[in-house]
Amino acid sequence: MKKFLIFFLIFTFSSNAFGGPAGSLYKFNKWLYDNGHHEYVEIIESEVCKQQPKYSNLGYYNKCDQPQYENNLDIKLSTRGGGNEINYHDNPNFGTLLFYVFHYLEDTKGFGRYLIQPSKNPIKFNSDLRDDKFVKKQLQTKAILSYLYFENDKIIIDEITPNDRFGIIFKNDTKWNSMSMGKSLVSYVTGHAICGGYIDSIDSTLNDWPLIKDTLYSKKKLIDILNMAAGDQKYVDDNDGLKKTGRWYNIHPISSFANLELKNSEPSNSKKYHYNGLATNIIINYVIHKTNKDFQKLLNEIFQKKARVENSVFFMKQKGVPNEYGPGRYSFRASRYDYLRIAKAIMDDYQNDTCVGKYLKEIHERRIKKDIKKGDEPAFNFSYSYGGQFHMDYPGLKNRVVFGLGGFGGQAILIDVENSRIVVLNNLHFNNKKFKYNVKKLLIDPIKKGKQIN
Repeated sequence: MKKFLIFFLIFTFSSNAFGGPAGSLYKFNKWLYDNGHHEYVEIIESEVCKQQPKYSNLGYYNKCDQPQYENNLDIKLSTRGGGNEINYHDNPNFGTLLFYVFHYLEDTKGFGRYLIQPSKNPIKFNSDLRDDKFVKKQLQTKAILSYLYFENDKIIIDEITPNDRFGIIFKNDTKWNSMSMGKSLVSYVTGHAICGGYIDSIDSTLNDWPLIKDTLYSKKKLIDILNMAAGDQKYVDDNDGLKKTGRWYNIHPISSFANLELKNSEPSNSKKYHYNGLATNIIINYVIHKTNKDFQKLLNEIFQKKARVENSVFFMKQKGVPNEYGPGRYSFRASRYDYLRIAKAIMDDYQNDTCVGKYLKEIHERRIKKDIKKGDEPAFNFSYSYGGQFHMDYPGLKNRVVFGLGGFGGQAILIDVENSRIVVLNNLHFNNKKFKYNVKKLLIDPIKKGKQIN
């Protein structure tokens, strides 16, 4: 009974942590007004409030004791995830996009975090900046928030969304959501856990983790889960969550899945690529289990001391849930330049053949074919192979060792570890219509051809 109560409380608490956008709308209007953006919002008194005496029940219900705002942005909430994310197929207006910049930043507040403080000596980048008219146009017409191109130890292109787009909210120090780029960062952390002696190797089996006993993942090698080839097709879908219940893998701890949807589950014999976020959450929580009290120390070593971030960064977790229940998730937040610092750390490890560099080379060597068709993944994510939570073998980059990070909404980082080229693109919304940025010109061609003029 005690175990059941613990499980129930964890399940209930985690379910309530995921709030909708309704509260964000009021906060957004207040933020606009308080920050002087009166071209978008004004204070009004509703007809209901005008007619209510002070402290009346109806007045309280209609929040007449608080400022009432009205904006002219014609915001239309998405249908995806209760309105929490812009639907892939949506072509939203400017007001809706501006609201979702705010909401995506606001949406972290119901969760806990594994916080890494900034370095006392953050990396300072050299620059040799070039004016790229095409990049500027893409920022004006698409939903791009930031674009950085780095080559041979210098920033060559540095563009951020202007104030007449999303720049009133998105700044240099804004901690933007990694979305699924965080999956690759979980892998990078895993490499450090192996090199730190906490995990034997990528061929270790997860059967030493009691939390997932009697689930399919306890029978799998770490490399199979890293490669999204755990044989979990029967149980989880990346778009619909856990197939048995429809529960979303990012809003519940691993313990609740292990006790319900995955109880007595068996992996299929297939080692085919099956992309899903639950597999990554299994990995990060396994690392937390193996490192135990050293997990924070490990994160500090990676992001504070090696990547030398300028601002704090963090992985998200289920708020109030102890580590032994598996609250960690791959969702990561960092500023635009800190994403570049982290990408450079990955590149430096590979180039310097450190222990983590050897890990990166091994997951590249043991990558698997995705065996998917063009269109099965969004264009910014499409590649022919997947290795250790990184996208690899991009079209047009044949025989090039490129580590790719990609995430919902068009987040993308490409790291050419052999030619010292990095693209970091933070994005709000990507689709195959109005808001499809030019993947070839923004991501592939800079990696393929370079942009520095010698």
